[in-house]
Amino acid sequence: MPKVLRIINRFNLGGPTYNVAYLSKYLSSDYETLLVGGEKDETEDSSEHILEKLNLKASIVPEMKREIDLKNDWIAYKKIKKIIEEYKPDIVHTHASKAGTIGRLAAASCGVPIIVHTFHGHVFHSYFGKLKTEFYKNIERFLARKSTAIIAISDIQKKELSETYKICNADKIKVIPLGFDLNRFNENKEEKRKQFREKFQLKGDEIAIGIIGRFVPIKNHSLFLKAFANIKQHTQQKIKAVLIGDGESRLEIENTCKELNLSYNKSLSDFNTDVVFTSWIKDIDVANAGLDIIALSSFNEGTPVSLIEAQASSKPIVSTNVGGIENVVIPNKTALLSASNDLNGFTANLLQLVENAELRTEMSKLGWNHVKENYHYTRLAKDMENFYNELLKRKKAI
Repeated sequence: MPKVLRIINRFNLGGPTYNVAYLSKYLSSDYETLLVGGEKDETEDSSEHILEKLNLKASIVPEMKREIDLKNDWIAYKKIKKIIEEYKPDIVHTHASKAGTIGRLAAASCGVPIIVHTFHGHVFHSYFGKLKTEFYKNIERFLARKSTAIIAISDIQKKELSETYKICNADKIKVIPLGFDLNRFNENKEEKRKQFREKFQLKGDEIAIGIIGRFVPIKNHSLFLKAFANIKQHTQQKIKAVLIGDGESRLEIENTCKELNLSYNKSLSDFNTDVVFTSWIKDIDVANAGLDIIALSSFNEGTPVSLIEAQASSKPIVSTNVGGIENVVIPNKTALLSASNDLNGFTANLLQLVENAELRTEMSKLGWNHVKENYHYTRLAKDMENFYNELLKRKKAI
């Protein structure tokens, strides 16, 4: 029975955690899997409940943290090498950058037959300055040479990795989109809507526009808030901005609200404000049911989970067109897209949906079928198993 050692940066809320959890749980019994990860960052909410619901246990390497720290990174490397030496995997599959660096170096050092890495996103633009970005690209080019295969989660990401940033040749990259348990987003929606709107004091005639994700610079919440403030000046509709998440940019986002004269709640009790901060919500299916429009304003994305879940919840989307987003949505059918940081375009799209209830309804109809066919975890597990089988056959043939 082939053994897979699956390594992830950290167990935080987001697509990578769901991805490794579903692969660890639902890969066929022909494979044995050991799941390893670092600890979540202090600014992020834990995703341990995802593993608990699936009855999964993971080995934690506390030193594998988000930031570069030579001492901790070296300790993490030694610990993962020890795990590899004891577990003797046929495949080491790493997910995201830190795990990809430490895990692939350890696997190569131990002579693991097959080394696979999944890019859930990348830091090749909008994160760092030119020199630091080039440094990270060179590291990834080196690590790609150590890898048997690279997995991209969208066609656009494959093109970026192979053509734009030249991390490796296209023939080394396999596209396998993410997969999720989406059924809960399409169930009991009216009951969930009532629950969410009562909790956050949303009136029946208020159009709730939500944005879901970490409060970090790359998510560009200021674009969303500026567009919302513009719309308030040009519509007679009652609108409410709902920010779901938390993180290092919380104070900056609050200051943006002040600059735009948007009132916001200072606690989780009074929500009679323009902007509602909910903090993290684990039952995001309940939140989505209570929203009317779901937005995303990022500078850079891989495959944004919030937009997959929005379509599973039959909600229209307004988003910047970055990374793999146009592979995730159906442009002009389930989502209205604008260029990165294009305030006028983003505002116009958002205003169009706020003003047009029929358009919101029409765009809601196609989302569920689109994501059910393309982003369910059963498809993810089968695609990955088929690819592992292919890699193992290639290895035997050599």
